[in-house]
Amino acid sequence: MKKYILKAALALAAIITITACSNDNDEAITGTGALTLEFDNAFKANDLILTSQANTTANNEVLKISTVKYIVSNIVLTKEDGTTFTYPKSESYFIIDEATPASLEAQLKNIPAGNYTKVKFGIGVDKAQWELGATGQGDFLAKAQAAKMMWSWTAGYKFLAFEGTFTSSTVTTPTSFMIHTGQTGTDYNYTEITLDLATKALVRTNITPQVHIITDISKVVDGTNTIKLTDNNMGGMGAMIMSGSKLALITTNVNQMFKVDHVHND
Repeated sequence: MKKYILKAALALAAIITITACSNDNDEAITGTGALTLEFDNAFKANDLILTSQANTTANNEVLKISTVKYIVSNIVLTKEDGTTFTYPKSESYFIIDEATPASLEAQLKNIPAGNYTKVKFGIGVDKAQWELGATGQGDFLAKAQAAKMMWSWTAGYKFLAFEGTFTSSTVTTPTSFMIHTGQTGTDYNYTEITLDLATKALVRTNITPQVHIITDISKVVDGTNTIKLTDNNMGGMGAMIMSGSKLALITTNVNQMFKVDHVHND
């Protein structure tokens, strides 16, 4: 009798397992949903606070940061099976501005439902888009101008605006600094970042994942390339890095600023 009961229990367990597997396979992930990329600006391990926060660099320069803005563009999402979804280019340009909390979330819509494991995006406006001319920029040109993320149409977009004041052992009076990346001469300084998602982003018709990305703004001057503002101090004009070979070094640093902290599937 005990053997019969055991056999029956095992048979029932097998049926339940097969049914469960069958249900998993039959439950197709269909439709479209939304996903949010949330950019959380920090300086090293500290949440970034504009104007008042003293931030010490590797060169022992103390920065009080007043402006952090950057253009996020050309977003591509990768599913767990390796297939990709390229977000429509005309809708794929966002200005992230630390002074404007609503801008810190890039809200993406009409994304095919699926389990996503990677996100790729650019910092700046890619050259092919800029070469479409002013009339080919759609609404984004006006947005960039309003946000002061253009030098001029001829000079092009600012990809990153990083500004504030600094002091050092030799510059004891708070002195302004401005770092702007973008097109300079033959260097375009656009860069793309690919980030792995440790937790899958489950895009569904009823689930909108939020991918929390920490941007370590200290990497602008403290990345692979160490930039010393004191060495770029132009006296009454402050430290200004907006052209020249150092922008390529800063662009390499910018590529290292981003990491995924976590994913909410709510």
